[in-house]
Amino acid sequence: MKSQFEQMMDGLNDVEAFLAGEREGFKAHVPQEVDVKAIRNRLGMTQARFSNTFGFSLNAVKHWEGGRRTPEAPARTLLTVIDKNPVAVLTALNPGAFGAAVGSSRPTTLHLRIDRKRQTSRDVTRRKAYSAEAGKSTTK
Repeated sequence: MKSQFEQMMDGLNDVEAFLAGEREGFKAHVPQEVDVKAIRNRLGMTQARFSNTFGFSLNAVKHWEGGRRTPEAPARTLLTVIDKNPVAVLTALNPGAFGAAVGSSRPTTLHLRIDRKRQTSRDVTRRKAYSAEAGKSTTK
């Protein structure tokens, strides 16, 4: 069995060979397991909304989360991309929706920030104090 370092070096050698034209193609590594429920919860979606938004059947999502079925490799690939960059998937699936939502026909870049850190009253106090020092009154 190879050490982690040897595996990393093999990967770097593969990339180098590919870039030098010595090897064709590149093989993507699809994760064996994907936590569908965790992805869905991070996005703050119900099972129904998640399935409608990303094109999965509601039954599939229920079975995946219940452990009765495992997503096939293409579904695991899509779920991995959804986990890493949901806006890219939404834009690819429905490119005109975002432009229509903002009243533009040209492609729109959206930045999605999912912040799970809870704001404490101390953070609010600091923000108000900083705003007061800057001479601006805000009610954030």
